[in-house]
Amino acid sequence: MTRDEITALFARREADWRNRNAAALAADHAADGIVVSPTGGVLEGRAEIERIYRLWFNAFPDLAMARTDLAIDGDLAILLVDISGTHTGDFFGLGPTGRRLQVTGALVYRLKDGLIQHERRILDFTGVLIQIGVLKAKPAAVL
Repeated sequence: MTRDEITALFARREADWRNRNAAALAADHAADGIVVSPTGGVLEGRAEIERIYRLWFNAFPDLAMARTDLAIDGDLAILLVDISGTHTGDFFGLGPTGRRLQVTGALVYRLKDGLIQHERRILDFTGVLIQIGVLKAKPAAVL
């Protein structure tokens, strides 16, 4: 893929995120694509990848992902994002808490034949669990 094609792919994906279109987001992955995610584990194939998109969109109906940077090197792309939303639906068995989520993430993509072959999602999942109330944390001591 050319740099312009990759840039266009991620612009389209931003629109699909805004529209919470899990099917379109999953369709950007190769049929045998893999996603490694702190929330879903290792996902293999479009159906599993779409399932996790839907899980997030159902748990956080106002989920937003804002791109802060995109780096492209050949068939490798790294997307830095800010993710936010309100927990109003089931999230891995946790009922709605109404709490607000804000987390920064890095998404690392390997592209092939116009599709995402491999994606690694890096985000502070412990921070997610603290923000929605699953885990409790003590404030750090001031030295």
